[in-house]
Amino acid sequence: MAPVTVFPRIAIAPPRTAIYRRLGFRSASTRLSEAQRRETEAAIDAAAGLIRLAGASRRLAVIERGPDRIVLDGGAVLASRRLADFLGASREVLLMGATAGEAIMAAIRADMAEGRATRGVVLDATASEMTDAALDWITAVENRALRREGRALLTARYSAGYGDLDLEHQTLFHRLLELDRMGVSLTPSRILLPEKSVTAITGLREIAVETPRDAATRNERV
Repeated sequence: MAPVTVFPRIAIAPPRTAIYRRLGFRSASTRLSEAQRRETEAAIDAAAGLIRLAGASRRLAVIERGPDRIVLDGGAVLASRRLADFLGASREVLLMGATAGEAIMAAIRADMAEGRATRGVVLDATASEMTDAALDWITAVENRALRREGRALLTARYSAGYGDLDLEHQTLFHRLLELDRMGVSLTPSRILLPEKSVTAITGLREIAVETPRDAATRNERV
């Protein structure tokens, strides 16, 4: 079984377009005053200053597959027909997780408790989108390494609690990713804490690798 790769500090910029979309703003129909725009931007920047993104990933071989389950190296069973369909013929999977840390959650709770609901909503949206973006960052890092093997990740990912992959699988993801090393815990109801923490799974696929001869041939044809 491959070890867990830990990313103790993931540095990314706030994905502003996605944040505004999550807040319900639409470029074609939503109009913000200059004051509203400044307030929103200030809240996004404040959130980014509080968020401490960290993540983890782990590659695991698929040792058995059926129409409604996948068995991973080490014996972990993922019971889900839709996940089995999603992974298809993948012989390996990548588990990944990310967290925004506790400081941003404390700030959101303080804003809500002290009557700064608008700012709290912006902080919440920023934390959500930056945590999702951290998974994109991990995916990009893994894909760069996989390309040397002639492989790549599937273009989508699947999370516990989605479709027929029961939320109880979060316990398995938490353990296999060793998320406690990043300060992420799990409640009895399978909720990750801090709340802006996520996990996901995707599969590996084979890709064509261009050799130097292929490149030379392609250049000759141009």
